[in-house]
Amino acid sequence: MARTNGHDARIGVLTLGLYVGTCYGGAERVAFEFAKRLDPACFRRYLCVVNAPPEDRRAVNEADLHELEQLGVDVLRLECESFLSNVAWARLYKLLRRESIGVIHAHMPRASVPGTVIGRLARTPVIVSHEHTWSFEGMPVRRFLDRNVVARGSDVVLAVSERDRQQMIEVERIPAECIRVLPNGIPTPSENGLSVRGDLGVPPEVGLIGAVGRLYPQKGYDDLIRAIAVLKESYSRPFCCLIFGHGPEEGTLRALIDELGVAGEVRLAGRREDIADVVRALDIAVLSSKYEGMPLAILEYMAGAAPIVATAVGGVPELIEDGVQGLLVSPEDPRELAAAMQRLLEDRDLATRLGQAAYERQRANYDLDVVVRQLEDLYLELYGAARAGAVRTRATADSP
Repeated sequence: MARTNGHDARIGVLTLGLYVGTCYGGAERVAFEFAKRLDPACFRRYLCVVNAPPEDRRAVNEADLHELEQLGVDVLRLECESFLSNVAWARLYKLLRRESIGVIHAHMPRASVPGTVIGRLARTPVIVSHEHTWSFEGMPVRRFLDRNVVARGSDVVLAVSERDRQQMIEVERIPAECIRVLPNGIPTPSENGLSVRGDLGVPPEVGLIGAVGRLYPQKGYDDLIRAIAVLKESYSRPFCCLIFGHGPEEGTLRALIDELGVAGEVRLAGRREDIADVVRALDIAVLSSKYEGMPLAILEYMAGAAPIVATAVGGVPELIEDGVQGLLVSPEDPRELAAAMQRLLEDRDLATRLGQAAYERQRANYDLDVVVRQLEDLYLELYGAARAGAVRTRATADSP
């Protein structure tokens, strides 16, 4: 622990999220990993979770938060029942003032809006707001808040891809100098050599297509299921497609599977904890999203050296060069998606080359520890600038 004149010289960093943990989506998982992996020799780590977890995720989420506490992260659970809860926000304000927090890092607008307002009231030196993507269509209130509250109240707004940065500039009219790009990253998974094909009920001779992600409309699983129906007509060898995840679209997707007569080829496989092992078992890993920022699923596919077919949306082309680390297709085009999947099922040499190139790119550029070091450098830069500005302001005020 670094101390100067008996005081802890580390910078206090508060991670703020509506939900935070491994049982949610990409933004919540990234926030969890940032709080977990910041260097404790340089930073005092705090986490504030705004909402109570849903009952079906409470046990897993509490285990995540307990893990952080065991690692020395101070966790504040606001358990807000309403965004107008003055008592809950007062607790956050008191924490910021009592602990002399140097940096607030708020994830997603529903945390960034109160984070910027309360952070400024508490005179927190640095506020970072992290946008993890959205469709950038409609939602004028969202655009207004992003531009006039989040951007104006933050020292930096983080985008997960250059594409998202451009959308913020063009659609939300946030000044370009306010936005920086910090790519997502994932922990490099360990390789245990185990095969989960048997556990998944897929024989070795069956081509295994897989997709990982929450069952939300954004993920385009309706397009994937329609592509499987096309592939069934054009590809003669046995194959199956497993979709891993849970969410509100499950009933709709099951109905579509029955409607298209592909129940023998498509299975909704639920949520699994061993995603790294699952990815390594795939012959093809698919991302069929209608829009994205920088999807963690693609990074997981890359880390597992899986041959990838993905829609060219958001930051995906920044991760995957078509024909080099994977095959890119147009969003909402089941026939093009089916053709790309068939190409990789038929050309296993190409599939292997693409998977290996993706693996090498993830290791070099998108390992989570690499991204966290970039984030730490950003904190140090912004905090140093804020402190220097405060010193200059005091010097000017004290001048005769």
